[in-house]
Amino acid sequence: MVPARVRGGALREDRIKVLVVEDSAVVRELLVHLLNSDPEMTVVGTAHNGEEALEFVKRHKPDVITMDINMPRMNGFEATRRIMETAPAPIVIVSGSWDASEVDTTFRALEAGALTAVARPQGPGHPEHERTARELIQTVKLMAEVKVVRRWSRVRESGGRDRGESGVSIPPGVKQEARAETEIVSLGASTGGPMVLHAILSQLPKDFPLPVLIVQHMAPGFIQGFAAWLAPVSGIPIKVAGDGEPLQPGHAYLAPDGFQMGVTRDGRIALSRAQAENGLRPSVSYLFRSVAEVYGRRAAAVLLTGMGTDGAAELKSLHERGALTIAQDQNTSVVFGMPGEAVRLGAASYVLPPEKIAAALVTLAKERGKPEKPAE
Repeated sequence: MVPARVRGGALREDRIKVLVVEDSAVVRELLVHLLNSDPEMTVVGTAHNGEEALEFVKRHKPDVITMDINMPRMNGFEATRRIMETAPAPIVIVSGSWDASEVDTTFRALEAGALTAVARPQGPGHPEHERTARELIQTVKLMAEVKVVRRWSRVRESGGRDRGESGVSIPPGVKQEARAETEIVSLGASTGGPMVLHAILSQLPKDFPLPVLIVQHMAPGFIQGFAAWLAPVSGIPIKVAGDGEPLQPGHAYLAPDGFQMGVTRDGRIALSRAQAENGLRPSVSYLFRSVAEVYGRRAAAVLLTGMGTDGAAELKSLHERGALTIAQDQNTSVVFGMPGEAVRLGAASYVLPPEKIAAALVTLAKERGKPEKPAE
């Protein structure tokens, strides 16, 4: 464990204090250099494994932690779990390998309380160096502002839980707005999205009658592992989307790395290498615009936690066409950027926490096919 060197021998109190946890000396040096290059941050320590990280956090309480996954003695998942149970702090997983074991462990770390995962920055001279370095710095600064709470050791409950029968109340207007003609659900998420999608999909019943299209901003190489991680808890089958495949009722489709995902008028998925929107491919904006053009008021769209504004203007377009539109509320959003912009624009019919979003979608499905009541 190495304390940061601070100019003048004193640490500026207004700087974000970062702990870097990484077993590779080369990568550790790169991360320290990049984070210290930002005037608003300073690396106050480094740890070579999870055991050292846990000890440092208890003693020094950093503002935010960057966490490697594969480390000796204690890996990133176990370190995250122990930190969140004993001395909670914002944790950003920094991953540089796309093998199945590391991807799986990354998502387990998110389940244990890590806020998000980013790709390990490329070194100087690499064409992606500036972009990946900027993403790391921006994410660490933003996550330092998130208030985290202690995660108690999880005790598994005996018996199953009926999906879609949570008893969570939803605004009465959702049931009134549910239409027999609704044909598709589209979801967009970024930072903090994996756990929210985990919560929503786990509440969908097996007989959910609508296809669900999902754009989740994610580091390249993670999307297949994300689908595999969601599959055991999702009430409906989930997969990474393929170009031209027909939309099936009660199936969820994740946008793949590096493609924009839209829909065709004959009910198929359309993938393309169209230019990035809001710097992103896949982009929520692209998906929502495509759904608006093809389905209009026959759609339901949900914008979840994430930095930036991707999807907000297009959610408004869906709202104006008569679609059922929902934004995640601020209290449950890791970052209120995307849903917050939607709220500011008046794009959301409802602003709800994840459990109520899931309940609203289940209500929508139950009302589908029922004859609309005549106006009194």
